[in-house]
Amino acid sequence: MRVFPVYAPKLIVKHVRIFLTGAIWVKDLGRLEFEKGRFLLPRKSLPQVKQAILELNELIEAQNQEVKTA
Repeated sequence: MRVFPVYAPKLIVKHVRIFLTGAIWVKDLGRLEFEKGRFLLPRKSLPQVKQAILELNELIEAQNQEVKTA
């Protein structure tokens, strides 16, 4: 499990794209799990956590689209 002391979306996405499955811990968000290169949305979570997961998954999708078009 990697620990991120600050919420840095680009670094987090880079880590997820490399490892594909696992968990990270982000200060103020807590533990976030990912599988197959995408973050899993927990059943119960704070709105800020849901928003961060949606943002991270969008960044992952955008990078996947860039790779496909290049």
